Amino acid sequence: MTFAVAAESYDRFMGRYSGLLAPIFADTAGVRSGHVVLEVGCGPGALTTELVQRLGAGSVTAVDPSEPFVAAARERLPGVRVLKASAEKLPFAEGEFDATLAQLVVHHMADPIAGVGEMARVTRAGGTLAACVWDLAGGRAPLGPFWRAVKRFDPGARDESDFPGAREGELVDIFHKAGISDAEGEALTFDVEHASFEEWWEPFTLGVGPAGRYVAGLDPESQASLAEMCREEVPPPPFTMSFAVWAARGSAPNHTM
Repeated sequence: MTFAVAAESYDRFMGRYSGLLAPIFADTAGVRSGHVVLEVGCGPGALTTELVQRLGAGSVTAVDPSEPFVAAARERLPGVRVLKASAEKLPFAEGEFDATLAQLVVHHMADPIAGVGEMARVTRAGGTLAACVWDLAGGRAPLGPFWRAVKRFDPGARDESDFPGAREGELVDIFHKAGISDAEGEALTFDVEHASFEEWWEPFTLGVGPAGRYVAGLDPESQASLAEMCREEVPPPPFTMSFAVWAARGSAPNHTM
């Protein structure tokens, strides 16, 4: 899935969460000084920024299929090699990187097994492969209250709970099918504070991702009705919400096997 939206819209919609997740995920991936790292599906650069802070711009490469996101990441992070490319067809040689990471990306890949397989191909044998996906099926994602309200508003609507990797164990299973035999998983959790309901809701009106497209397809009256149902799904403001991702980590196999 390609996000054909302005980088600033994505920042307001998902960047407020992915920026907080980035250091937690980078710790889980074991990123450390001296590594040459690839980020797959970098978006406007939330995790990329964290990687640059740890490794320096010259040690970080990033790819994304969205032209607006590639342009934004290049502008925000001078010195980082940022290319337009899909996960399923990475423009790199075998074993080029010490570690390859994908934050909040695998569930949007057209072919997750092929995408993770490509991540393994471009990582040196024994190098680190790591990915994470929101706990969409368990409702512990920033979109959880939204989709619960949608299900009451429109019972036939399709949410994101069946996206690849959205359930416990699924992301590890994708890694195994892609040839990463030692992959293991864990849940990563963190809290986010919201000052008001409007601050939480407004980014859903920006047309970003499946949720944004759903809202954009509603007339103003229906949007207002859905917003009120969403208000019932979140605590009174100001409120703090706890979120979780399913993370998987493993080692790239020997490329001569």
